[in-house]
Amino acid sequence: MRLARELVLVGVILGAAAAPGTIAATTTTPEFQVVVHPSVKGTWISRASLQALFTGQTDRWGDKAVAKPVDQSMKTPVRHAFTSSVLGLSIGGIQRLWQDRVAVQRVFPPPIKSSDAEVLAFVAGTTGAVGYVGPDTAIPEGVKVISVVD
Repeated sequence: MRLARELVLVGVILGAAAAPGTIAATTTTPEFQVVVHPSVKGTWISRASLQALFTGQTDRWGDKAVAKPVDQSMKTPVRHAFTSSVLGLSIGGIQRLWQDRVAVQRVFPPPIKSSDAEVLAFVAGTTGAVGYVGPDTAIPEGVKVISVVD
């Protein structure tokens, strides 16, 4: 848990401090956009830190603020793309992971929203929130997009 928190801390601090265009390992994610509440500091997050947030390994951002991940329905293509690309799992694999976490550690999965619009509303209204939406989804005021880096 401490290592995961440190990964998030490094990602958020470096993302906030880096000059534009200086992160050589920025990954384009054409399948989805990662969105956060404006209270979240930084402009990017490492894939490992994002994975830690969405698998319950940490519940904090690098500045110790509470992180509130939100997932999409397992039926959506964006959920499949995010789960595969960021978590390195299939939908069945993430279901098994969360069954084990709930049973053994009493750690619960992120809430699930059924559409990009619901994710954006949750992120806009929840301090510390992080979610993902489709690549062509318009991002409203009150939500910002961050890059995922390897």
